[in-house]
Amino acid sequence: MNLSEIAKSLNELKENIVLIYAFNSTGKTRLSVAFKDETKDTNDKHTGVYYNAFSEDLFTWNNDEDNNGQNICLEILLSSLSQFHTSITEDSIKEKLNRYNPKYNFKFKIHKDSEKGIKEVYFFKEEDEKETKIKISRGEERIFVWCFFLALFEVEGWTDSQSKHFFIDDPVSSLDEHNIFMTAITLFDLIEDNFKNKKIILTTHHIGLFSILYNWLNKGEKANKFEKKHKTYMLDNNELEPFDKSVFLYHLHLLQKLKKAKDDEEFFSYQFVLLRQVLENIASFLGAGRFSYVLEKIGIEDYSEDSNIINILSHKKIFYHETDIMNDENKEKFKEILEKLLTKYDFII
Repeated sequence: MNLSEIAKSLNELKENIVLIYAFNSTGKTRLSVAFKDETKDTNDKHTGVYYNAFSEDLFTWNNDEDNNGQNICLEILLSSLSQFHTSITEDSIKEKLNRYNPKYNFKFKIHKDSEKGIKEVYFFKEEDEKETKIKISRGEERIFVWCFFLALFEVEGWTDSQSKHFFIDDPVSSLDEHNIFMTAITLFDLIEDNFKNKKIILTTHHIGLFSILYNWLNKGEKANKFEKKHKTYMLDNNELEPFDKSVFLYHLHLLQKLKKAKDDEEFFSYQFVLLRQVLENIASFLGAGRFSYVLEKIGIEDYSEDSNIINILSHKKIFYHETDIMNDENKEKFKEILEKLLTKYDFII
């Protein structure tokens, strides 16, 4: 099956949510292009909107080397999207960025011909009243571009005329684990807000992002809403294989991440979400319907109370308001559960 055939099969699916895992260099971006071609209308116009490597390529740094970086900025190349830039505000992007806790501020510079949209973006440290221009990191840049497109997705005129689907390919390159989790939240919000009206296709090479979204769609607190509304696949060698969770041991990947966090003494609040996923997977394997059963089995004395604590700490909305660093009490709780879990089941990780 070639990518055009895969795109055709995706377009014909009755389910509106499609989650695809694929290793790098297996054709995710090319699949998004094939899907774009497959879904053009009779006038050869696009019927959906996209985020992929081509979207990121619209943003290029002008390092202003002639002036020692004095006017360094992120330029936005002209494209068919430029006409919609005037509907984006700095505040609309900041609203999306806030959950990532950025350490910078930014301003737009608009083309003299406003129909050409935003010419460039310059960044400065949040506390710098002089607004001295700086270059942000690669990860920060990727987050900014993603939030730019999240704001663009809401612009009337673009998503109205191209309203049949979103195709989002791997918006997590160069991100650390905490920001990958935050991106999972933005994607899940996008699914929840739009799945009734349009098809949403998500592709990723990142095991953590894939597993979080997979769990939320299948076993999360809102899973009933998505029942029979989503499909999950693996893309490999130009073949789209239905996902069989019994052969994809991402819980081992999560355990590796959690053990490394404990060994390195680097604890972040989002790690409770990953811990809960591992507990839920083990509970499912043991035939139990609740992860508190696993806490009981590994020797947690007050397993019911600890289950409630994990429920609270792993709720996605907690990350909008809480610091991303664990406090000392939660840190000790996390280490105790993980140590007893690894001792009890002796995973080979």
